[in-house]
Amino acid sequence: MKLGIIIICYNIENDIDIGHCVKYLNKVKDIEVCLVNNNSKDNTYNILKEIKEDCVNVSIVDIKKFKSDNSAVKAGARFMSNQFNLKYLGFINTSTISRYEDLSMLIKTIRDNQVDISMYNQSISNKKEIKRTMFQSLFPVMDYLAKINIENEYNKVNRLG
Repeated sequence: MKLGIIIICYNIENDIDIGHCVKYLNKVKDIEVCLVNNNSKDNTYNILKEIKEDCVNVSIVDIKKFKSDNSAVKAGARFMSNQFNLKYLGFINTSTISRYEDLSMLIKTIRDNQVDISMYNQSISNKKEIKRTMFQSLFPVMDYLAKINIENEYNKVNRLG
């Protein structure tokens, strides 16, 4: 099952370790990553291009005029749906990156939890009675990771209890 993840980037050149990003992205299986540069005023776009050069599963969308996170996600979703046959499409907005040490640690977290992300979203999608369009099916990756972590902690407590 193919998963796409859109990561919105805005003025994060100081939060990108190119080497680590490339290392983690090249270890990600069955995930297409779309890095959306939302009209950054710093060197973010050039750094994203360097990452793309070394990763086969990375695409870049460059937005020339700053947009809201929702509009940037939609631009990435349009690109991803036109380029790839994806079963699921998640997104990560700009503010999420700041919760991590840098972009590479966020990518590492996605890599470490990619099966859980896919399975969790699939179980939610299976509960829906109406087939949703790609845009309606977009899901916030970090919400799913938080729910997965809560469920894992709950299961640990119940096993010990």
